[in-house]
Amino acid sequence: MTHDRIHARKPTHDLERWSVGTIESITDRDGHCVFEVRTAAGETIELVVTTAIRELVLRRLDLADDESPIGSRVWYRQHGG
Repeated sequence: MTHDRIHARKPTHDLERWSVGTIESITDRDGHCVFEVRTAAGETIELVVTTAIRELVLRRLDLADDESPIGSRVWYRQHGG
């Protein structure tokens, strides 16, 4: 399976290849993690990543222990994008 790319912080390279969105939900599916992200155009897309990437993104969001990542801004690239 090919995975999408997602960052909790603004990338420092190839900025034109990244889009900005807002996390709407995070779920698990078939051993992978699915981020539903609202795009700048108002559409909702699904980004499929590994659970290790999910944990990395959530750590880098610098959330309080009881704070939800829903509504957090992320940078992403869909596979092939």
